[in-house]
Amino acid sequence: MSTSKIALVTGGSRGLGKDMALKLAQQGIDVILTYHSQQAEAATVVAAIEALGRRAVALSLNAADSSTFGAFFAQVTTALADTFGTDRFDFLINNAGTSLTAPIAETTEVQFDEMLNIHFKGVYFLTQKSLPLLRDGGRIVNISSATTRSSFAGASAYASMKGAVEVFTRYLALELGSRGIAANAVAPGAVFGGGAMTDTPEIRAYVAQMTALGRVAEPDDIGGIVAFLCSDAARWLNGQRLEATGGMML
Repeated sequence: MSTSKIALVTGGSRGLGKDMALKLAQQGIDVILTYHSQQAEAATVVAAIEALGRRAVALSLNAADSSTFGAFFAQVTTALADTFGTDRFDFLINNAGTSLTAPIAETTEVQFDEMLNIHFKGVYFLTQKSLPLLRDGGRIVNISSATTRSSFAGASAYASMKGAVEVFTRYLALELGSRGIAANAVAPGAVFGGGAMTDTPEIRAYVAQMTALGRVAEPDDIGGIVAFLCSDAARWLNGQRLEATGGMML
């Protein structure tokens, strides 16, 4: 049986998820990462984790389609047995997501449902389906957003789903406490270099001037926070929202 701890990171082929996976591996944690369409990129991340001396597997997942989650966790079960020699994993990192910028007056039901499915319904039921495989004493980290505290025009649907995830995180902490499982949310601000943010010099300058530390965030600024939440040092953090913005709009 494996003695290494194992993290499941959704959306781990690029951006924030890639950095989270690598930071976890640097901390001695093996990784199952998911990708939606970028199989080659996911394989590159697996190779980078293996180069760090850890084990890793990449599995395909559409985090917006809850009807596929049963089959996905059947794959996870197989990977746990075949690659890691165990039947449980320790950390669930709900990171997969997309962005949407649209005024309320112009947001379509299709756009709303896309945000709902990937950012809230998907997170809710992927977490639910993971519970039989999540080891007692494990951790859940949900990725939220600074848009739940500060409002930005055009982010209403996206931010509403992230707000729901923050409430869900507190309920996970409450209901899973009897199993010793802690749940927390990390709320990044604008992160550049991850593929989701529109990236121009003008936008970077705008974000930097509203941030106390005077610069924009890169994926490398966020992964270490997730790794910390999966460490023994963070064992008494539970049901919390950790904003990771460098001090934006204080």
